[in-house]
Amino acid sequence: MFVSLDGPKGAGKTTLLEAITKVLRADNKKVIRLCEKKSDPSRGETMALVNRFVRNPTLDLELEICERFADSRAWISRHVLTKQPPDSIILMDRWYPSDAAFRRRVPFAEILQLNMERNVRVPDLHVGVVTAPDISWARAAARTRGLSSTVIHKLEEHVACTEAFEREIAYQGWFLCRNEGTIEDATRQVISEIYRVPGCPAGTGFAGSGS
Repeated sequence: MFVSLDGPKGAGKTTLLEAITKVLRADNKKVIRLCEKKSDPSRGETMALVNRFVRNPTLDLELEICERFADSRAWISRHVLTKQPPDSIILMDRWYPSDAAFRRRVPFAEILQLNMERNVRVPDLHVGVVTAPDISWARAAARTRGLSSTVIHKLEEHVACTEAFEREIAYQGWFLCRNEGTIEDATRQVISEIYRVPGCPAGTGFAGSGS
């Protein structure tokens, strides 16, 4: 089973992913945690293009970046995801839905097509993690690394990023997790949705899964 968590920075994805992992493992699930950027063999070269794009944005360069990311996900799909135990739940920190938030000139429908053409694995569950932009911006500012980002540098950009992502969540039918309350509440939301996915590996039964 393949689950992706995507969303703008500061939305709490990584913290949520850690909490979900803990709950699933407590229910005797075999959980594999992966991160797209750490699994991507071409990350360095692609990020060099992203840095070029930030300095001099063009449609052609953004399209090239989108194609490279799709190529990398195709590689991960073939060489990483297929190596995981068949009875495991794979939790991926970012997958192609994140491009709906961060890409500006290339329409997400075109990005999605690039991934489909390359047989990039489609998650069994797409989880879009969002908060009101001012909340996620403040959370990001409070982190150790602060507001450092390759792409987003201003609150207005972050607002646009969040709004673009929320539009795609609704349009694509991904699962929306609003992470503005407690981490326990957000965890229950996502765990409940994971257990609804057909083929979810059997466990002992998490008491809160239906809430």
